[in-house]
Amino acid sequence: MNIKTITWIMGNLCALFGIAMLTTGLVSLFYHTAHSPHFLLSGAAVIALGLFLKVLSGPYPTTINRREGCLIVALSWFFLSVIGAIPFMVTGVCHSFINAFFETASGLTTTGATILNHLDQQPPSILFWRSMLQWFGGMGIIVLAIAIMPFLGIGGMQMFKAEVPGPVKDKLTARISQTGKALWLIYCTLTIACAAAYWADGMNLFDAVNHAMCTLSTGGFSTHDASFGFYDKPSLNWIATLFMFLGGVNFALHYAALRGGLYRSYICDGEFLTYLCWLLALIAALWLVGVTSHVRWDQMAFTLLSIATSTGFINADYSFWPPAALLLLAVAMFVGASAGSTAGGLKIIRMMLLSRQSLVELKRFLHPAAILHVKVNHRTVPDNIIQSLWAFAVLYICVIFALSILVSLTGVDILTSISASLTCISNTGPGFGPTIGPASNYLTLPAMAKILLVVGMIAGRLEIFTLLLIFSPFFWRR
Repeated sequence: MNIKTITWIMGNLCALFGIAMLTTGLVSLFYHTAHSPHFLLSGAAVIALGLFLKVLSGPYPTTINRREGCLIVALSWFFLSVIGAIPFMVTGVCHSFINAFFETASGLTTTGATILNHLDQQPPSILFWRSMLQWFGGMGIIVLAIAIMPFLGIGGMQMFKAEVPGPVKDKLTARISQTGKALWLIYCTLTIACAAAYWADGMNLFDAVNHAMCTLSTGGFSTHDASFGFYDKPSLNWIATLFMFLGGVNFALHYAALRGGLYRSYICDGEFLTYLCWLLALIAALWLVGVTSHVRWDQMAFTLLSIATSTGFINADYSFWPPAALLLLAVAMFVGASAGSTAGGLKIIRMMLLSRQSLVELKRFLHPAAILHVKVNHRTVPDNIIQSLWAFAVLYICVIFALSILVSLTGVDILTSISASLTCISNTGPGFGPTIGPASNYLTLPAMAKILLVVGMIAGRLEIFTLLLIFSPFFWRR
């Protein structure tokens, strides 16, 4: 384990974060808010810290092995969550470090669980900083680093594999640094398109930019307490629904579409078709249980996409929906969207492969001598991937239950404990029940519960394995 390599990269990430703070400071200057010095000084201090770490570590590294990649990715989310909490503290928006840490981690992991009240009265700088946290976290700080630090082309794949969601992580281009740039180009393009659509449909420019960053990142932070319910405009709901859907699609398909196969790249992909059919089936199920008697069609589709893609925007209080509808939303939250997207959850590709493997086992029971394989897009899935899928699914469920028990030990009621654990590990944000439901937030939870939920957010963002690995004794053995 090369500590200097880890320190050097953490220094770079720290400096990048400082630049983001300076950018927020410029936004604050533009809107003439009192927090401009806080962000500018914080940004300068964080950049200085990053440069100090780089100098301390010596020359830049040339290789990164798998263990170092996993440790860098895991540490970066905790480290940057601490660094990102500085503006919330120095501006006085958060009066405790735990609350600032929780808000920052929720933003970076695109969970969208907030402890802030009175968002409509918060200064633009704070609102923009929350949105920027989610936007950076959506595509991943590590992927950004890979995109702009070409030297990681040698060992950067280890970091890329540790962070990018999904059971199969292939490079889009021959060079890993080019892959990072391609992902960020698509991400930025879709964000600009979303902001333009919001603005054209009546949002002011500030709200349009902030909500676009939180839509494509499937994060769900809003500039208003009522979230999208502030606008109560069907056309805006449909725009958000479209871009949340796109944020939940594997970005490799977006890349293929830009390369020329606009329709073919989507309609020939098994996960995309399953994702689309899954959402349509959920919409039909919600209609059958009578949700449309409580809300409009645009609100129902919006809420479903918001939950299924782990975005967490709210435009209707779904706590008043029929119990069957709440169960469907919980299932949608658990499953999530596509691998390789900015969304959380177990992922469609895993559910698809596990269901196909279950059918194969049923057929094998009737025909023991048959040679049967699980296939996706006409390609056979190797047995080792199927085995890892079962392991991940079991671990995912076990971590949710374990976190629920730990949170309940802090004095939180069992419904809130289970709901908070599921929403944080799936990176969704709003939960169920009066405490953390769509009309509430996480402010009243005990400090220890918030710390546990932050660990759950980061575990969910890194898809369990990466975080569990660094807590395993064998990870540290030579």
